[in-house]
This record gives sequence, structure tokens and C-alpha cells, in this order.
Amino acid sequence: MNFLTEPQMIEAKSMEIIGQLTGNFPSPEKEIIGRVVHATGDPEMVELLAVHPEAVRAACRVFARGKKIITDVKMVKVGISAPKTAQIGVRVHCAIDEPAVVKEAKEKGLTRAMVAIRTLAEQSAGSMVAIGNAPTALWELIRLVQAGRAEPALIVGTPVGFVGAAEAKEALIRLGLPYITVRGTKGGSAVAVSIVNALLNIYLSGQGDC
Repeated sequence: MNFLTEPQMIEAKSMEIIGQLTGNFPSPEKEIIGRVVHATGDPEMVELLAVHPEAVRAACRVFARGKKIITDVKMVKVGISAPKTAQIGVRVHCAIDEPAVVKEAKEKGLTRAMVAIRTLAEQSAGSMVAIGNAPTALWELIRLVQAGRAEPALIVGTPVGFVGAAEAKEALIRLGLPYITVRGTKGGSAVAVSIVNALLNIYLSGQGDC
């Protein structure tokens, strides 16, 4: 059996194949889509990814101003490039394991991700919120935005699942804020991470309007 074993050759071949799938998309959106396809191994993501026209510019403003990135779960937090966020002075926050969050979620019968997003809502002004796992967290964020209690500059919303995920993402699209999402039931933390890291790459390379 013949197969590639050299890491750089594997990466180059992967990006060549992905480039064929994303060839019709303009930059810098092309990089975002390519990174999502690379992270998931799923060509269907080319058709499912939805990027608001102002999303990249909004991300660049977050990075340029040293605002926060707020995540729903630790898996998203740890996947975001620490060297790149440190380079631009951006901190990543996740409250899901805070004792007060755990306590409130248990007492009220809510998901911890939902309570975590609510806990950090006051810190969201001008920041990026990346939700990769919990549809309930995205629903809560949408509710807080509509109530005037959260004002993120950009929402990366890619929760996965069959209960409320697709509906939450469609509600995000209708919300009116810059967003990046994946329509339907697909998504997950790896997708959210790949989007945020692609946005960091775009900003640091000076692509688009950054």
C-alpha cells in the first residue's frame, strides 16, 4: 500500500485538495472555509458554512483592540492558538468550571455552558464569542443580545447536535450581528476553533480589510 508519510507533504496535499473545493470563494473567506474543511475532513462544510459580510472586519477589530474571546467550553478555549492570542494581547475566557457556574447550573437544572455564557455576558462588549459545543449556550447568548445584556462584536456559533442546534444557528443568522456559523446539525468545538484560528491567521497576515 502506497501512502504519504512525510508531514509537510501530507499537509500540502490536503490543502491542494481543499483548494479545489474552495476555489470559487474570495479571500479571506476562502481561508476560513478551507480550515474548517481541513479540521473536519468534511467537504460538505463548503456548502454549510455561512459567513456574515462584516464577520472578518469585526474579528479584526476585536484583535486590534485587544478585546476578549469568550468560549462556551474548555475544548474551544484550549484549541485557540495561545501564541497568536498572546502576540496580539487577546485573552480567552471560559467560565464553565467556575464553582458558582457549576452550583447555579445544578440548582436551576440548566447546562453549565448556558450559565457560563450568562456569567460572562457583561464582558462581551466589543469581544468575540465562540460557541462550539452547546446549543443552549448559543440560545442564551441570543436571548442576552436581544435583551441588551450582551454586545459581542462577532459570534462564532457552531454548536453540534440534533436538539436545538440547527434552530439556534438559524436564529443567529437572523440576529443582525456579524456571525460565522455552520447550518444544520453539524459543527462542534473543532469547527469553532478552526474558524477562530483562521481569523487570527487572516489578521496577522494583514489579509482583507484587517
